[in-house]
Order: sequence, then structure tokens, then C-alpha cells
Amino acid sequence: MTDEPPLRRRAAQSRAGDEPHRLPTPAPEPETVGPDPTPGGPVPLTAPRDGTPTPVATTEELAEVVARFATGTGPVALDAERASGYRYSQRAYLVQLRRAGAGTALVDPLPLDDLSTLDAAIADAEWVLHAASQDLPCLAEVGLRPRRLFDTELAARLAGFERVGLAALTEQLLGFTLEKHHSAADWSTRPLPESWLTYAALDVEMLTDLRDALAAELDRQGKREWAEEEFAALVLWGTRPPKVRAEPWRRTSGIHRVRGARAQARVRALWYARDTIAARRDSAPGRVLPDASIVAAAELDPRDERTLLTLPGFGGRSVRRLARTWLEALDNARRLPDDELPVTPTIEGPPPPHRWAERDPVAAARLARCREVVTRIAAEHHLPPENLIAPDSVRRLAWVPPEEITPQTVTEVLRGYGARNWQLGLLGTELAAALPDPAPTP
Repeated sequence: MTDEPPLRRRAAQSRAGDEPHRLPTPAPEPETVGPDPTPGGPVPLTAPRDGTPTPVATTEELAEVVARFATGTGPVALDAERASGYRYSQRAYLVQLRRAGAGTALVDPLPLDDLSTLDAAIADAEWVLHAASQDLPCLAEVGLRPRRLFDTELAARLAGFERVGLAALTEQLLGFTLEKHHSAADWSTRPLPESWLTYAALDVEMLTDLRDALAAELDRQGKREWAEEEFAALVLWGTRPPKVRAEPWRRTSGIHRVRGARAQARVRALWYARDTIAARRDSAPGRVLPDASIVAAAELDPRDERTLLTLPGFGGRSVRRLARTWLEALDNARRLPDDELPVTPTIEGPPPPHRWAERDPVAAARLARCREVVTRIAAEHHLPPENLIAPDSVRRLAWVPPEEITPQTVTEVLRGYGARNWQLGLLGTELAAALPDPAPTP
């Protein structure tokens, strides 16, 4: 027994637990990695080396974590858990951190809201995340913004790994297996179950070790500078709020089956009615009313509750209670004058690739040549084509190439679309050679 406060005991345990798990074997190289890199098979990782921390939920507890992480050393591993599919927002419901000398901390941002003091404590450190673009926006909402980062998923893509999930990489490179059965859980649940907290702590347990293994592999392949450019771009763009779509209702799944402007107006009316309810409830829109139900109602245009409730997805009690809301939305769409109906939006940039052969066969052939270049060079360097260059950049270049096609003009066009220096160095000359249209045969 001890009179030491629980958080102080946890901090002492965390500081004492800097010794790494004993790795079964040295990390294998990508080309020799198999599903079972150790003689006895991968080792299940079921508990953090320091035990599972209790989530930090008060300013006093946060201050102690800030002090620990400020005096820690080396990179900081971070992760965040959201409640996608359950909640309307994409906010973080748990933030996990680990650093040598500081141990692991689980932070509940709901009662704390602002983690800027923690951000200041680790501002000078490199932050290690997996699939950083997914977590950076929600971390920024609570005041956590990296100045330098290392993305283990992106590093694995650049290094040519086929399986780039956290569990797959941890098994391939470190010889440990991670359970991922809570990845789609409702992290807004309170209190969080102990098994979920263990899962969350394990997500950052091996992240710095994984970073070191991938950094060594990038060095071996001569791709470290490529990765650093990509990471710098993530820091620049990853914390910016997402662009607001002008007509988000057009992304309703199955809307391609809805024919006619009047029917599309019904989709729009139902979509916004659902969105208002979802925002008020802080519930994922699909839990209020599925997309398939919106499409079905838009196609049939029911005029009374009895008919509405026969449609798929409208029979549930919670949806049925909102029957008047759905019928009013449909009535509003029915009463719209023709000049207020949806019109086909003007598409900025090139049309969808499947339309190119019909719209401009010469441009379609140009795009095919450019794609061949990208595919070939990506294969030569063992990385996915979409990581070599954004597909949209290639489409835009092929649809409207520069008037004078040279490696310099092609490079400047791609740079304007956000291409990095390493990408331009690999592609500028080759794409400039592929762009010119062959002379017509006499």
C-alpha cells in the first residue's frame, strides 16, 4: 500500500518503463519480409510495458503530463481516436502519447478541450504518427500542431511495402502482433472500457521503434529526402480545415440512380433535413437516415406517412418519429419553382477519364502516355504510382499541357499543382517527352 496519488504512481511507472520490449529478431528488409519473420512466429502484444494508464481528465493531471513530456527525450509518438460512424463531428475523443523518459499518457480532450500547454511542451520534438492525415485535423482542433513529423504509413508506402497498416508493419518489421478489433469502436463512450484503453495505449507503444526501422529502410533505399519533403507537406497542409463543398448532398451514395432535376431536389431536401438533425444530435448522418433511404424516397416521392414508412430504412422507430420532417422536406422540393431546381454543376478541370475518348481522343491518348510514364517510373522505384504523383495532377497536365512543352514548363505546371521536388526530378523530363502529340500521318 502507498499514500502516493494514483497519477503520481502512474507517472513513476511510465518513467521506469523506458526499456523496450525484447524484439524477437532484428527488423528484416522489405524484400525479404514475410508473414512470419521470426522462427517461432510473431509475438502477440497484449499489454503496454508500463501497464495501461488511466485517462488524464483534469487540468492538474494534464499539468503533470506536460511536465513529464517536456523533460522526455527523442520523438513523441501520437495517435487519436475518433468516433467516425457514430458522431457528427470528427473530433478527437482520446489522444495517446508516448516518449522516452515520459512513458505513455492517455488524454481525454472532452473535459480539457485545449491541449496547447502539451503542444508547447513537445513543440521541438519530431512527432511520429501513423496515417497522419487522418489525425492531424482533429489534433489541431484541441491545440496540437506538429512542427516536424514522421508518418510511418507514408514512409512504408515510399519504401515499397505492400501492407502498410500499423498492425501489418509492426508484425513485419518488429515481430509483434497488434490487435485492431477496437479500431471502429465508438470512442465517445464514457467511461471507456479498460480493454479499449489498453488497445489505445498499444497503438503508440511500438510507434517510435517502427519509425526507426522505417527510417533505416528509407536511408538504405536513398529515399529519406523524399520522405522528408512529404512530411513537410503534411505539416503544412495537414492541420488546415477541410474545404467546404459547395453541394455536399451530391455525394449521397446511390445518387447516380436518381434521374431528373426534381428528383435531385428531393435528395437535396432530405439530405439537408437529415444533416440538421445529425448536427443537433451530434450523430453520424447515416445513423439518422441511411443514404439508401434518401435515394429510395427521392425516386418514389411518397406523399403520405403510410407510403413513406413502407420504404427501406423508414420503418425503424427513431426514423418513424421523424416522418413529418421527411414529408415536409419532400413537400418543399415538390413546391420549388423550376428555376430553383438543381442544375448540373460546372466541373473545374478535366472531365472524368472515362469521358476523355469521347470528348477529346487526342487528349485521351496523351493521358495514356503520361500514365504509362508514371506507372513505369513508380515500378522502377518500388512505390505506388499515386505516391509518385497525384493522379489529378497528371490528368490536369494532360488535358491542358503548357503551350511550350519542355521539362522546365512541365515542372512548373506540376509544381503549381503541389508536386514536390523529388517528384519533379523523377518525372519532369519523362512527362515532357510523353506529352507532345504525334504528327498526323499523311
